[in-house]
Amino acid sequence: MGKQKKARKYATMKRMLSLRDQRLKEKDRLKPKKKEKKDPSALKEREVPQHPSCLFFQYNTQLGPPYHILVDTNFTNFSIKAKLDLVQSMMDCLYAKCIPCITDCVMAEIEKLGQKYRVALRIVKDPRFERLPCTHKGTYADDCLVQRVTQHKCYTVATVDRDLKRRIRKIPGVPIMYISNHRYNTERMPDDYGAPRF
Repeated sequence: MGKQKKARKYATMKRMLSLRDQRLKEKDRLKPKKKEKKDPSALKEREVPQHPSCLFFQYNTQLGPPYHILVDTNFTNFSIKAKLDLVQSMMDCLYAKCIPCITDCVMAEIEKLGQKYRVALRIVKDPRFERLPCTHKGTYADDCLVQRVTQHKCYTVATVDRDLKRRIRKIPGVPIMYISNHRYNTERMPDDYGAPRF
């Protein structure tokens, strides 16, 4: 009979002495941290994010025609499925000139989707679409759009992604464009603030 193979244990580490162990010499031992007592009379400093000057409470004064609309990947795909012309449908929705904007991240995301989404890629490369260069690392489009909208409040975000919508709703003064009933609709547009909800 051969020798029985012993199963190798994965992720096992050599046991090491703690730096506070009594067996270590006094000079090698880690000294316990002393908690500093906070002075109650000292002034507390806290960092408050500065709100942009374009906002009047929730009302964004920077939004106005021509509207700059940041388009998401799935918004383009769903528009094709619903047989909607992006630029024309945006104008029908907002009754004003619209400039659809595509970031490098969104363009990269559509290119990664491959041959199946070649129509979306052709639509996005239209000269009417404005290309916005990205300077950050990585190509995650959702983070890119949220970051851009937080910095510059002059954009409307066109998306049908629930998670992205939820993230953008937390940023004040940024309208969302979405697709419902084979047409574009807006949420939190300056004209909608006083309008009754049906």
